[in-house]
Amino acid sequence: MPFPVDAKWITQTEKKLGVRFPASFVAAMSKMNGGSVRTRIDQFELFPFLDASDRKHIQRTCGSIDRETNSARKDWAGFPPDAVAIGANGGGDLLVLIPMSEYPDTLQHSVYWWDHETGEVDRVADDFGDLTKS
Repeated sequence: MPFPVDAKWITQTEKKLGVRFPASFVAAMSKMNGGSVRTRIDQFELFPFLDASDRKHIQRTCGSIDRETNSARKDWAGFPPDAVAIGANGGGDLLVLIPMSEYPDTLQHSVYWWDHETGEVDRVADDFGDLTKS
């Protein structure tokens, strides 16, 4: 069950990954760290920001954005090396954020679907706030 997350855990994840998340994503995840969203492709369960404030929070957030991103970069052939995984559909596909070309340390507001079978990336929303929460 998603729950609010303190900004310090978001900042910690940004430092680990060397990126800044878009404001709409941070605002939504600050209120509900996790949950799910529906795209025109599928429903995706969102990865939470790791919250190490206590044992209960660690257990609920251990499948965190930084962990899942590092795993995808290491284990999935064709995963964009600079993408950040923010969710999964349970079938291998991932919801990702991609850095701006002119500012590689800042993630775009657009949200993309990464197809694990083809390695292709397809835009599913112009902004995280445009996605339907489910």
